[in-house]
Amino acid sequence: MIAKAGDIMTPMFNTLRPDMTLAEAVRKFLSAGEEEPHKVFGMMVTNEKKELLGMLSMYDILLYVRPKKSRNWEGMDDLEISKLLAEIGRNFHTTLVRDLMTREVITVSVDTHVIRILDIMIRRHIRRMPVMQGEKIVGMLYISNVFEYLCHKALSL
Repeated sequence: MIAKAGDIMTPMFNTLRPDMTLAEAVRKFLSAGEEEPHKVFGMMVTNEKKELLGMLSMYDILLYVRPKKSRNWEGMDDLEISKLLAEIGRNFHTTLVRDLMTREVITVSVDTHVIRILDIMIRRHIRRMPVMQGEKIVGMLYISNVFEYLCHKALSL
């Protein structure tokens, strides 16, 4: 029998709050990577009732960090880069998670078939998806979960 989301999801996951500063979120990303058996590249954003509001990824943060103006990066000296990093650090303390999070999150139910999950992830370029049971978040599904499951299944046939 082929697995469903509930069979291969990770039931433990970290969440962020929308009113956290980016500095607090970054610290949580860094500490979560030390606690988990794998790096954490994205987290769900939930309210006090644990309802899903959005997602924030490292990629979202890096897009925010990257200077908007085109520059000659090779021509920048260490002092210019240090000033840029200081400005980014200041912005981390005033920008909130809600300002950067993705609000339209694609989710799957615990009963979603793994091949359907694979199709969604590839077509939509998604690396992680919340797994829902009704309105309740019950896990996180990473593309690595899908990869490992399918490879183990294919190699055992």
